[in-house]
Amino acid sequence: MTALLSELEQEGMVEQQADELSDERRRTIGRPPLQVSLARTAAYAVGLDFGHRHIHCAVCDLSGEIVADQWAGIDVDDHPKASLDLAHKLMVAALEEANVAPEHVIGVGVGLAAPVDARHGAVHSDGILPRWDAIQPGVELQQRIGLPVQIDNDANAGAMGEHLFGAGRGVADMLYLRLSAGVGLGMILGGHLYGGVSGIAGEIGHSPAVEGGLICRCGNRGCLETVASPVAVTELLSRSRREPVSLAELLKLVHSGDRGARRAVADAGDAVGRGLASAVNLLNPQMVIIGGDLAVAGDVLLDPIRSAIERLAVAPAARDVRVTKGALGENAEVLGAAAIQLARAPEALAARLP
Repeated sequence: MTALLSELEQEGMVEQQADELSDERRRTIGRPPLQVSLARTAAYAVGLDFGHRHIHCAVCDLSGEIVADQWAGIDVDDHPKASLDLAHKLMVAALEEANVAPEHVIGVGVGLAAPVDARHGAVHSDGILPRWDAIQPGVELQQRIGLPVQIDNDANAGAMGEHLFGAGRGVADMLYLRLSAGVGLGMILGGHLYGGVSGIAGEIGHSPAVEGGLICRCGNRGCLETVASPVAVTELLSRSRREPVSLAELLKLVHSGDRGARRAVADAGDAVGRGLASAVNLLNPQMVIIGGDLAVAGDVLLDPIRSAIERLAVAPAARDVRVTKGALGENAEVLGAAAIQLARAPEALAARLP
């Protein structure tokens, strides 16, 4: 075994770890154990986060550390081909920035803002991303990039990111709610990502929240997304202030104590909490992590979510769940997307051995 590990170390695939032995272990008879792990720089993975209005690309080493990233704004919903071309350009730029050759990349993981059947790479775009209806993004990206591509929903990617590297590390049952241009829920149950039979699980943003409310882009009326997404909140505040309000301006107003802005965010938080209360009853998670653009509002958003869950969920479930802000910020989705490919690292490295 020592000879084998030495060979792998010479190939740059594994590295020894410093082992801080306890006094009890130092007194144990026999040779101390050798601590080894995959070398961080033995291979890399690329994560791509396709939001509704941006694309974020990150190159990660085997430890999940981002070594380079690129970001660009684009109307992803209406320009699928241009978005895929841009994703390719961002990836090339990020690899150049990280000084990583494509042959050292295991593959590319993608988080897309639509329901995705990850098993077959099928995107359920109808009503969500209608212009992507005839697009096979996994196939298209693989043709451009020349590397293995795996696609999942963006909230699922965010859930994996926070579960492996962020606020949910070590938590077997957790929910991750992404409040960005859309509203999506990723679920880690029993330590594993849960997407349902066809990848629809977690589409809480298209669950009814307001009777007779606004028509949602999915075709239904009064969905949670129409009242709790950053787009909905900024539009509401823009009407009340009679001037355009961007997301950055909304958050600035919230942190400066503006009553209207804080009320708009708090109302969104209450709507989110009412939706999450049902999920807390059904799934009894240990943690709910709030991520996405609106999470920057902090406790102005989180406190109403907590209050609604405490008020509406069954007491034991409400008592046992902790609602917290994500630790990874805008990197949750790209890290989770990259993790889809990082999971293949042992297999991919083994294939390189002569």
